[in-house]
Amino acid sequence: MKRKATDASGAVKSKRPRESIADYCDVEPRRDVRDGIIWPAPEEAMDAARAFLRKCAAAQQRTLIVPDKDADGLDAGVIVHRTLTALGLSPALIDVHLVKKGANIHDEQERASMQAKDPKFVVVVDQGSRSGPPVVADEGAQSLIIDHHLSDDFPQHATVVSACHYPPVATSALLTYEICKPLHADVASKCGYLCAMGTHGDLGTTLKWKPPFPDMADTFRAHSKKAINDAVSLINAPRRTATFDVRSAWDALLHAPDPKALLAHPRLLAARAEINAEVERHTHAPPKFSRDGRIAVLRIHSTAQVHPVIATRWAGHLASKALEIVIVANAGYMPGMVNFSCRIARCARARDPPVDIIAALKAVADLDATGLAQRLGDSFARGHKEASGGIVPAAAFEELMALMKVGEKPDAAPAEAAKGGRKGTASQKNNLMNYFRKGAS
Repeated sequence: MKRKATDASGAVKSKRPRESIADYCDVEPRRDVRDGIIWPAPEEAMDAARAFLRKCAAAQQRTLIVPDKDADGLDAGVIVHRTLTALGLSPALIDVHLVKKGANIHDEQERASMQAKDPKFVVVVDQGSRSGPPVVADEGAQSLIIDHHLSDDFPQHATVVSACHYPPVATSALLTYEICKPLHADVASKCGYLCAMGTHGDLGTTLKWKPPFPDMADTFRAHSKKAINDAVSLINAPRRTATFDVRSAWDALLHAPDPKALLAHPRLLAARAEINAEVERHTHAPPKFSRDGRIAVLRIHSTAQVHPVIATRWAGHLASKALEIVIVANAGYMPGMVNFSCRIARCARARDPPVDIIAALKAVADLDATGLAQRLGDSFARGHKEASGGIVPAAAFEELMALMKVGEKPDAAPAEAAKGGRKGTASQKNNLMNYFRKGAS
């Protein structure tokens, strides 16, 4: 029998209670003037998206689906594909455009590549939420943006449905599913698991499906959560590799009848093994902290997109009263650039007011009076308040780190200064290095 820990006086030590963290859906949704819940997006925007898809299917013209590279974007894209074919659009008229490594749909090269496919209808999912010219140059082409990333600006002349301002914010796969479900009776049965995969891919495998999220009991009866979660891991793996093999994930997902069919896919399995090894190789990088202790920064150098995975892991392990944000910066993913991912530390998720990564990053950049915000570019502080990051020039990133005072010792409190500093600093440093001794899972 194990003895209970006691202090010097012999009293039994009580365990520190774990900080309570609200479930994702435990937020107050926005309401309209009649007190009705607005979710996952305004109904007029949802109806406009449905009208677009009906018109697209009826037109029987070239259609281009442009999904983002991750599980959420790819699952949303396949939902659109299956809905359009269920509505009668010939599969031969549907093409997909997968954006190249480090690029976005607003880059001129990407716009030219999309235009070369001569689409008359373009459906962009899980990306595209920033201002810019029309998605493609053809004035006769019509575009639809389905997204959930924080933005009030979008490409010109696009039909837009965004979930970003309507908590609990739906993933793009969930938003797409809710748009498409009323359009055909087969969508719920054939796309429910795609909705679950995309949602778990963005929000985590322990998500509790509470209202206003839909009741997915039928989906989870037909497909086990384990199969769905394993499939998410496999679909995310190819795009994380150095070859940025998004095509393999798209093709596998498009042709699989269910998540179980993905579990033995050779290319997906090989990609996941490759990424697991790369994560294990870099996940032990030691963190450095901003002088105020609010930000932890880990630096890696990898041609694989493992920085988001490592950021999520460290965010779940590092803890202090001051810590809010964990940043993993990858200087090896693209030449001359730093790709970085930010996550809210688990210990800070219940803070009031809530941590806003995008606002925090922009506030740091605004400390500079020489135009750093412009040097960081349009791909800085993108995504969500809870999970952001960017792709920025290496020199500008170093300026950002200098403004955060990363690696600088905090100013000693008067009492501590009188005592010659805090005791136990070396012990704390060693503990940080030991967080991942058991290896990546």
